[in-house]
Amino acid sequence: MALKFKYNKTSLYELSKQLTVREKALPTLKSKEAALRLEIKKLKDKAVEYEVKLAQRLQEVKNLTRLWVEFEEGLVKIKVASYRSRVIAGVKIPILDAIEFELMEISQYHKPDWFLDGIRILEDLARLRLLYEVSARATQILEYARKKTTQKVNLYEKVQIPEYQEAIRRIKRFLEDEENLAKASQKILKKRNQEKAVV
Repeated sequence: MALKFKYNKTSLYELSKQLTVREKALPTLKSKEAALRLEIKKLKDKAVEYEVKLAQRLQEVKNLTRLWVEFEEGLVKIKVASYRSRVIAGVKIPILDAIEFELMEISQYHKPDWFLDGIRILEDLARLRLLYEVSARATQILEYARKKTTQKVNLYEKVQIPEYQEAIRRIKRFLEDEENLAKASQKILKKRNQEKAVV
């Protein structure tokens, strides 16, 4: 959409004010975009790290498949997963704070010895899975914010600032032309008045 303006000093003042706002905001937006890019890279690396650890752990446990048949379903549940938020460049992202597991009561005398190890393995797998999901979600949130920030930077840098500069230039040129015409007409009028006075 083209910028609408009037050829007067009020419009010139308003456009200058808007241009100043955008020129001052642009460096801040660029630094926000850079900070978001850096944080996204860190979070992606962390998510990949959790994913690799999870895959390794699942591979380690794979050879115990015959034993898992004996393992009771619902023995270990996540009771509470608490989150906190962290603000990065004005964007809130979730961070896993703590995980509490709820264990069903079991008799150690009636169950195989490996059940306690199995419980620890399940807790470990659940923790890694949750850490991966939280990192992936935080990455999505930051990616969306970075995309919006990049759009705003491009809008300011490539569209609005040049439009405002062009509009200001056109208004100034118009006002200068108007002033020059007024001076020229004053000179002509003064010259005519002097000629009349001589006659």
